[in-house]
Amino acid sequence: MQIELAPLYPFLYQILKPTFPSCLWSGDETVPTVALTFDDGPHPEYTPRLLDVLDKYQIKASFFCLGVCVDRNPSLTKEIYDRGHWIALHGYYHHSFPFLSLDEIRQSLLKNQIAISNACQLDPKELLDIRPPNGLFTPQILKMLHQDNYRPVMWSVVPEDWVSPGVAIAISRVMANVCNGSIIVLHDGYCGGRDVSAIAAQLIPRLLQKGYCFVTIDEFWQQKQSLALLKSQR
Repeated sequence: MQIELAPLYPFLYQILKPTFPSCLWSGDETVPTVALTFDDGPHPEYTPRLLDVLDKYQIKASFFCLGVCVDRNPSLTKEIYDRGHWIALHGYYHHSFPFLSLDEIRQSLLKNQIAISNACQLDPKELLDIRPPNGLFTPQILKMLHQDNYRPVMWSVVPEDWVSPGVAIAISRVMANVCNGSIIVLHDGYCGGRDVSAIAAQLIPRLLQKGYCFVTIDEFWQQKQSLALLKSQR
């Protein structure tokens, strides 16, 4: 019997966000913006369908790509970038960081950077946003990421789509928890990606109807820096 973890994520978010404030957990909670993020791709079947949905609504999203999938689909990775989406790191393989040494994590991220850099003709040093696989890290890993100038990105709305609960359930979980500044995490890889375009096609118009605007993770970092500057000036 599979245990559903989806009901726990809102509580984990409330605990982890203040515990690890140097990570990006959300955007400005006073502004009706949300970020759609997609992990584990690109996938040769699921990602193109998703890109078409995003194009239909003129939405810019953020893709946390696995290096191995980028190397398998370099032209698709470049298409993501060319369509104006934000590209970020998710490791080379989907290996949880706490089970790797710090050197292995560094090598994984370097290979991830090189794969995306080769596909998109980008400077690897521009690729600094990282979401740890499975959202797992330790204080030591977080310290290392900051020392190496990476920007760790987490989440605030997790519908657990990787276990394929169905389109309607995934959407209802998002709508029940979304608010100003939400970072919504979905998946366009082998686990959960089958439904991702259908979820996006129904979720986006509902969020637009609620008055939300869609931004990239980079824009949320800019919001965070602006808020920090305002606080320092008070």
